[in-house]
Amino acid sequence: MTSRKPLLPVADALAQIIQAMPEMGVEPLPLTDAIDRVLAENIHALVSHPPHDVSAMDGYAVALSDLADGQTTLKVIGESAAGHPYDAPIEPQSAVRIFTGAYLPQGADAIVIQEDTSIDGDHVTILERPQPRRYIRKQGQDFAKGDVIAEKGTCLDARRLALIASSGHGTVTVKAKPKIAIISTGDELVAPGITPQHGQIVASNGMFLCHLLNILGADAVDYGHIPDDQKALEDAFSHAQTADMIITTGGASVGKHDGVAHHMASGDGLAFWRIAMRPGKPLIFGHLGQTPILGLPGNPVSTGVCGLVFVTAAIKAMLGQDTTPQTRPAKLATDLPENDQRQDYLRASLSYDDQGQAWVNAFDKQDSGMFQSFANADALIIRPPHAKPAKSGDIVTILPIPSLI
Repeated sequence: MTSRKPLLPVADALAQIIQAMPEMGVEPLPLTDAIDRVLAENIHALVSHPPHDVSAMDGYAVALSDLADGQTTLKVIGESAAGHPYDAPIEPQSAVRIFTGAYLPQGADAIVIQEDTSIDGDHVTILERPQPRRYIRKQGQDFAKGDVIAEKGTCLDARRLALIASSGHGTVTVKAKPKIAIISTGDELVAPGITPQHGQIVASNGMFLCHLLNILGADAVDYGHIPDDQKALEDAFSHAQTADMIITTGGASVGKHDGVAHHMASGDGLAFWRIAMRPGKPLIFGHLGQTPILGLPGNPVSTGVCGLVFVTAAIKAMLGQDTTPQTRPAKLATDLPENDQRQDYLRASLSYDDQGQAWVNAFDKQDSGMFQSFANADALIIRPPHAKPAKSGDIVTILPIPSLI
């Protein structure tokens, strides 16, 4: 492995990672256990909704042919309520008392709302002739039997699960959760909650990656931090190879203490090392045996940005989801200088004007050691290699950072 090779473009690195990801198997789950899981197949409605023509209001079901242009008095011959339909056909010169959500009796083609009626015993006077089909929800108005109501690759939230339940399903087939091993490297690391001594820092990358992976639909197994010792690293790799993918942080650069880079260089599983990206240049990707390994730089900002870009794409590929980056346009709030040969990801705040236009303001300080700015960022401004200077008001491409990440 040599650091003198040309830097790999971000798009090429993404394509190689996505292509190499193993796609997960499937498993059936009851709807009650399927929150935040990813559908493995399209869901077709087993029933129509509503299952029958139903009333949208409280009132009276009538046949328009029985109504005169003025007021008409009809005999009330029954009642239709939700769960208790009136199953006989409507008789000539009659009406059926009906409530919201109740089945429309056979032969009825309009609903007269109760405000437009006058009641006298078992007779109702229609004060105003209704419009045809007014206040009637047609069978299948929401969805019809056989309609696709949830597509393969959909992450199941509460609303989608409720919709699937209403379509007649009690179980769904989902993608199995990828098991991802996280290994943080570095003699300088101490666990969160431990006061760092001279020369030490608190390890935060594992915490960030665990939460990111859980949000993406994977199961994270954090192996903690491994010292800069080749034997300790090899032992960790040996145990972690049972996972569907290994993610490391640290040890990805060219120094003598960068164990991940040296370990990958010693075998034949290296796919690429070093990409044309800022932050995140020392990214490593390859395989340990059959297990994909993604080596992220140890700098927390670099880990965060590479996590949003590469880890997100990798997990989505495993789950059979669309891996297209969820970028969007926005207007610049401040000027930006010309960019160099690396694709730049600038931490920025995101706001909207009265017309709903998105505006981004790049933070003044973009040093990769400043994690607080990453925590405070709403989006990353993506500056392509050799991008020309940009002025306030210019359109740029941004990668919004989801609120839960």
